[in-house]
Amino acid sequence: MSSARRRTAAPPSRGTLERTEAALVDRYAHLVRLAYLTLPPELGRHRKVLAAQALVQRALPHLPRVPAGGLLPRQRTDGTAAEEDWLRARVLRSALAYDRRPRGWPARVPPPRALRPRLPVVWGLRLSPHAGGAEEIALSRALAQAPPAARAVLALRCVDDMPDERVRELLLAAGEEDPDAALAAAEDLRAPAGADARTLLRSAEFDACSVRTRPTDLLRRRRRVRLAGLVAAVTACGTVLTVSSSPTGPPDDPQARPVRAAQVTPAQLVRTASESWADTARVDFTAWPARGGRTDDGALLARALDTWAAPPPGTPVTRARATDLVPPTRGAQLLYAGDVDGRAVVLLHDSDRVVRYSEPLTSSGRPALEVARTDDAGVTTAAALVVARHDGTVRYLTAPWIADAQTRDLLRPDTPGRPLPTTKDGVTDPVAAPASGGACAGLPVLQLRSSVRIVEKHAFLVTDLGGLAPAHLTYTPSPHTGAPARQPREATGPAALAAWARTACDLRGLRDHGVRAVNLWDFAEQDLPERGGRAVWSCTRAATWAGPGDIQVHLRPPARSATSPARLVARDRSTAACSRFGQHIVARTDWTTASGRRYLLAAGSRDIRELTVTGDARATENGTTLAVRAPEDATLSVRGRTKDGANLRAVGGPRKP
Repeated sequence: MSSARRRTAAPPSRGTLERTEAALVDRYAHLVRLAYLTLPPELGRHRKVLAAQALVQRALPHLPRVPAGGLLPRQRTDGTAAEEDWLRARVLRSALAYDRRPRGWPARVPPPRALRPRLPVVWGLRLSPHAGGAEEIALSRALAQAPPAARAVLALRCVDDMPDERVRELLLAAGEEDPDAALAAAEDLRAPAGADARTLLRSAEFDACSVRTRPTDLLRRRRRVRLAGLVAAVTACGTVLTVSSSPTGPPDDPQARPVRAAQVTPAQLVRTASESWADTARVDFTAWPARGGRTDDGALLARALDTWAAPPPGTPVTRARATDLVPPTRGAQLLYAGDVDGRAVVLLHDSDRVVRYSEPLTSSGRPALEVARTDDAGVTTAAALVVARHDGTVRYLTAPWIADAQTRDLLRPDTPGRPLPTTKDGVTDPVAAPASGGACAGLPVLQLRSSVRIVEKHAFLVTDLGGLAPAHLTYTPSPHTGAPARQPREATGPAALAAWARTACDLRGLRDHGVRAVNLWDFAEQDLPERGGRAVWSCTRAATWAGPGDIQVHLRPPARSATSPARLVARDRSTAACSRFGQHIVARTDWTTASGRRYLLAAGSRDIRELTVTGDARATENGTTLAVRAPEDATLSVRGRTKDGANLRAVGGPRKP
C-alpha cells in the first residue's frame, strides 16, 4: 500500500506534465463532479459549482515551463492512469480540507481565505446543476448529512467504477486518516438506492459542468448602479454632507421598522393568456390563466407580494417541508385573486412554489401566508389548488383543463361520484375535508376529468392531505404469472376502487407531510393456510414534493365487507422501496388460522424467485409466497432472492410473529 500511496501522492515531473494535463482535460467533468459531491453542502449550489471548478483548475502543479508544443492536451492513453490518480488525490485533498479549520480556530468563524482557492468571478448570474427527480433529491439530502469522505467514496465507486482498494489508496493519498470508516459510511448511503445509486450520481443533479443560469436581483442591481452614479455626481461637485451626531428620530426598534417592499410589483406579475393551456406541451401551473374578481386590484396584490417578501410580525406563515421562503422573483405568476368565504385570496406561482395569501374582508383577523413546493407538477398534480378552508370544508380552484369535477367517498367504491358545481373561474363548492382523527366513517376525494383538448377519457382521483395541492391517487394492479411489469394507472376502475376502499383510512396519517402522490401497488397474491382464502399483499407509497417517500405494507385477507380494513404489516420511512428505483420488495407477517394454528406468511414482488426463513424455524420456498408453521415465541428472519441473485430483507426486519 505504501508504494501505491507514493505513486498517487508524488508530483509529476516535467516529463510527465504533458500527460497530467492531458488527463485533466480528458477527465475534467469527472473531477469536477467528484469535487462537487465532496464539498460541504453549506456552500449552496452556486458556490459549490464555482468551488468545484476552481479546485480542479488549480490541481496542476506550478512546474518550470516546457516547450509550448509539449503542453498541448492529447487523447488519454493507458499510461495516464498514475496521473489521473494523482489528480484525483489533489482534488480530494483540497475538497476535504475546504471547510477544515486550523487547530484552535473558533468554530463560528469561517476558515481563513488562505485555505480556500479564489473562486471564478460570475457577475449577475446564479449557477446550479439541472434539477433531478424525486430520487435524486432524496439522495442529495442523504449526502448532505454524510461525512465529506463518505461522499467522496460514493463518487469514486459509482461514477468512476473504482474498486475499494484503489479508493482506500486515494483517501490515504488525500490525507484521510480513517478510510475504512469512510468506506463503511458510503455503503450505508448506497444501500437504500441499491444498483440505482450509480445512475443517480451520474445524473444532471450532480453535474457541475452542465449548469443552468438564473439572474440575481435585477431591480436591486439597478438601484445600486443609480446610487453609485448619484454618489459619484455628488463627489464630483464637491458637496459636503454633514450629519448630526445626536439623532432626533425614534429609536431603531425592529418591530417599528416598515415592512420591506417586495422587489416585484403587481404590474410585473406574469399573466398567462386564457387559452394557453390548450396550445402548449407544458401542461402545468405555468399554463394557468389569472382568474378571479380582483385580478386588477393592485393594492391587494401589492399587500400579498409585500407579505411574501417580508411577513410582518405576527403573520401566520405555513411553509411546507423543504420549501424555500425566499421573496418572489420577476417570474412570479398570478393564478387567482378574489373573495372566498369572507377572505380575499391571492394565489401566486413562482418557478417551483405556490403561495396563497389571504386576508379578512373585515377589520378583525390577520392576513395569512402559505408556501408549498410544486416543482415538476403536471396534468394531475397541477389539476387543483386549495383556495380556502372553512368549517371543516375545502374549496378548490381547478385547472383550466378540468372539464368535469365530481366528489366520491373512497370507502364506498360502488357508489358513483356526485357532480361538484364549479364557478366560471374554476372555484368549487365546499367539499368535506378528510377527518384528521376519530372514527374513519368516510374519506372524500375529487374525481376530475381532463378536457378532450389535451387528453381523451382521462379521469383521476385527488384528495386533500393538508397541503395547497391535493395528492394524486394511483393504483398498480397485481401481477399475473408471466405478465410484464405494470406502471401505475389512475385509481378510477373497479379493482382500484375496491383496493383503495380497504386502505383509505391510513391516508389520514399522511396529513401535513407534503405528499405529492400516493400509489397503491398490489405486488403479490397468496392462498392462506388451511383453505383460508386468497389474500392480496399491497405496498402503499406516499411520494412527497421534497423527494423522499414513505411506504406502508398491507395484507388484505378475504373479508365479509368490501371496506373491512386491511392489516398493516410494516412501514418504512424515507425509502426508495415500491418506486421505479426500488422495484423489489419482500414482506412478512404472522397469521393465525381458524383452528388456532400459527403461521409465518411471506411474499415478494414479481422478480423474487426464492424466499428463505431462518432463526427458530427454517424453510425455503421457490416462488413469490411462503407459509410456514411458526412456533410460539419464535424469532424468525425472512429474506428473498431475485432472479439476478440479489438478496432482500423483509420489510420490518426480524421480529416475533
